Amino acid sequence: MEVKGLMGGLYRISEWVMRFSIINLLWLVCSIPFIYFFVSAMFIDVEVQSMSELFIYFIPAVIVAPFTLFPATAAAYGVARKWVMGDEDVPLLKTFFTNYKENYKKSMLGGLFFLFMFAILVVNYRFYATQENKLQFVSFIFIAFFIIWVVTVCHFFSILVHFHMKFWQIFKNALLLAIGRPLTSVAVLLSNALILYIAFTKFNFFLVIFFMASIIAYVNFWQFYRVFRNIQVEYDQRKESEQEEAEESAEAAKAEVDASNDTDRTDDGNKEDKLPKT
Repeated sequence: MEVKGLMGGLYRISEWVMRFSIINLLWLVCSIPFIYFFVSAMFIDVEVQSMSELFIYFIPAVIVAPFTLFPATAAAYGVARKWVMGDEDVPLLKTFFTNYKENYKKSMLGGLFFLFMFAILVVNYRFYATQENKLQFVSFIFIAFFIIWVVTVCHFFSILVHFHMKFWQIFKNALLLAIGRPLTSVAVLLSNALILYIAFTKFNFFLVIFFMASIIAYVNFWQFYRVFRNIQVEYDQRKESEQEEAEESAEAAKAEVDASNDTDRTDDGNKEDKLPKT
């Protein structure tokens, strides 16, 4: 029996709070090795003399991220996909771990590849940022590449859980979507930045523990799915237009053939009239 009115609204809100919090806790549990090393690196009681030394403390977190953080994030996206597509009452534990298992290999490869790209971007940015000549301007190009990298990672997870594709196809489509839809890319960046800012500054890590990852997964997949449906509509309209043009061309060709046949029959009749009588 569905509860209506104010109590019904409060009940639905409490349901969504429960759903987001359970998925976020599952994400945290599956990411424990990464979170342990990451938090340890953030709060380590050492005087860091340079940014290069700081990165050294994050190396263990970077090493375990592809094997823990990325598969857990893919699983959270898999549940978010069900919610966005209207299947809100899915079994949370079963759906999460099914997606975790099914997408583990590709998400792990994605983690290794994206972290390798991230390292290249950081090294190049630091190299050009320390130059004192005109080459310093090149560092801003790598900032732009980093922005594209962030959006590509977000789309990678959405495509991974929504389509059955090979790894490089997923990466290629995620990159094309990040570059080809700049307004969506800006929306993804701003929404993620806002969620992270609120989570880390306004609620003393309460949102980090219970809502941050699941909300990010939901918002990112919602934006991806909206763009995907628009692309699908555009594709269907183009195919329909091409089909209509093909039908019109076929009808025009048929009309020309019919007209030609009528002309031939008329000519035959004229020739027959001109035959001498015997």
